[in-house]
Amino acid sequence: MSRLPFMFALAGLVATQPIVATQAIAADSATANFKGVGGTAIATSAPKGVLLKVNVTGLTPGWHAIHLHEKGDCSDAAFKMAGGHTHGAAPVVHGLLNAAATDTGDLPNIYAAGDGSAHTELFTGLVTLADLQDEDGSALVIHAKPDDYTSQPIGGAGDRVGCAVIK
Repeated sequence: MSRLPFMFALAGLVATQPIVATQAIAADSATANFKGVGGTAIATSAPKGVLLKVNVTGLTPGWHAIHLHEKGDCSDAAFKMAGGHTHGAAPVVHGLLNAAATDTGDLPNIYAAGDGSAHTELFTGLVTLADLQDEDGSALVIHAKPDDYTSQPIGGAGDRVGCAVIK
């Protein structure tokens, strides 16, 4: 008896089944809700860093800096309790375009559309999810202005307008 008809029958069965794509959130991820603006961020562990999926509303239209801050505390109105950027060494030197940078909290700017919403995914290989989920956690902070990626201490990013705790 030949196996060929069985294989074709099986192939036909498989081909007629609907294919459903789902986007599962990995067990090694953290969801954070923003204060100051609406929305969420999902930080997912990746083999060589962290993938951040950011969905926010309530921003002024245009470019905004977004950084990882050293403390998971967004309890004050100005979000200063989140501390400075995460960093790997002292002295802390800011800037994605700065060859001497030690700031591991630097991320590319995000763009808010005319309705104040921003939806993006960012990857950083400068930290791990475990780094962000240390004893005091960390915060993802959105600033009022864009980061120029070179000037100190925060690239001219201005006030903190949104803050989400990562624990």
